[in-house]
Amino acid sequence: MTDTTHPFAAIILAAGKGTRMKSDLHKVLHPIAGRAMILHLLDSFAELALARTVVVAGDRREQLEAALAGHGVTIALQEPQLGTAHAALMARDALTDFDGDVLVCFGDCPMVRSETVRAMIERLHAPDAPAAVVLGFEPDDPLHYGRVIADDDGIILKMVEYKDADEGERACHLCNSGLLAARAADLFALLARVGNDNAQGEYYLPDVINIAIADGRPCAVVTAASADEVAGINSRAELAAAEARWQAARRLKAMDEGATLLAPDTVFFSWDTAVGRDVTIEPNVFFGPGVRVADHVLVRANSHIEGASLASGVKVGPFARLRPGTVLEEGSFVGNFVEVKNAVLHAGAKASHLTYLGDATIGAGANIGAGTITCNYDGYFKYRTVIGERAFIGSNSALVAPVTIGADAIVAAGSTVSRDVATGELRMVRAEQLVKPGWADRFHDTMKKKKAAGKDKAKG
Repeated sequence: MTDTTHPFAAIILAAGKGTRMKSDLHKVLHPIAGRAMILHLLDSFAELALARTVVVAGDRREQLEAALAGHGVTIALQEPQLGTAHAALMARDALTDFDGDVLVCFGDCPMVRSETVRAMIERLHAPDAPAAVVLGFEPDDPLHYGRVIADDDGIILKMVEYKDADEGERACHLCNSGLLAARAADLFALLARVGNDNAQGEYYLPDVINIAIADGRPCAVVTAASADEVAGINSRAELAAAEARWQAARRLKAMDEGATLLAPDTVFFSWDTAVGRDVTIEPNVFFGPGVRVADHVLVRANSHIEGASLASGVKVGPFARLRPGTVLEEGSFVGNFVEVKNAVLHAGAKASHLTYLGDATIGAGANIGAGTITCNYDGYFKYRTVIGERAFIGSNSALVAPVTIGADAIVAAGSTVSRDVATGELRMVRAEQLVKPGWADRFHDTMKKKKAAGKDKAKG
């Protein structure tokens, strides 16, 4: 939470068309680490105990409403889009009765940290009581960003868009991230006074600062720790760059917390992946959403894991695929080219290779032979397979669900089992072997003669 008792709200601007994304999906819904970029922003704000959140929408509003349902967000409409100050003003009705601090930010700038927002709010309530606080940043190349002209104490002298800046102002490398914090009453009063007498004919949010300064009220700037934190995402290339930055940071976090990544750049985490201590992750491993990895787990190379829970001592892969609903209990093992979906392997159970286990419960200590398949789907419904403790399923077996294999039972290799197998029972389901001595030799002789005759005919 913030260190102030003042209530806190956020206005997230997301009304732009996002044309550079070349997409039918709203720009702020494009994912980073498997989660929509705007949800990353909401996750960060959740640590600040927000009282209100207003998302200003325009193009593809219905997509935002669907994606943000259940997140406690109010949608405000900006139509037409007349600039960032106009967009922020569209949130006024949703915050009519709100008397607290307001942060204005952008939905396509998803990596803003809660610590940074907290610093802005604290600065807003410093003894000099600035009318507003801007978040600045210092990029390696300031490009065409708007500039924040400030003194050595961080008091802003002027805000200027690049297009309207002179050469001296463009030489300043303190740039405007677009984030702004102010008290609600101050913010909306200032927004209402913003004009559009500029090169683009738009209502610019930074003009709030210039108006307050003209009124004789101080405004302050807080500088972000890194330019990456405030990088906007406007194209597929920028989205990929944001993903790369997020992954790099997450890999470092995993290693700092005690995991070994043999080739870090080849491991990809999801936004909610949880990895314990003394976990070893080999190259080319992908984690989708919903994965929990306990301590002392080994994930071998080229494995794909999503929606799965791995207990202590589990071994996975190489070339394994764990799909949602997979639970691997302590000491269980899923080997190469094994796919598991909505299945539980209890302690010590193992499926070493070339197996599909879907909608199944595998008892502790059970052994699943190579090529085993749980036939869980009949084209209309899915059914469950239950395999008891210490059961042994021979290679190349098909278990036709719903079916139960009892504890300590043995299913012979090559069996197709469609009825329950009792505890301790041997089940062998094979057709009788037919033996015809000499048949193969006679077959080969006949076929060789036919082939030779065909070649002679072709020559003639």
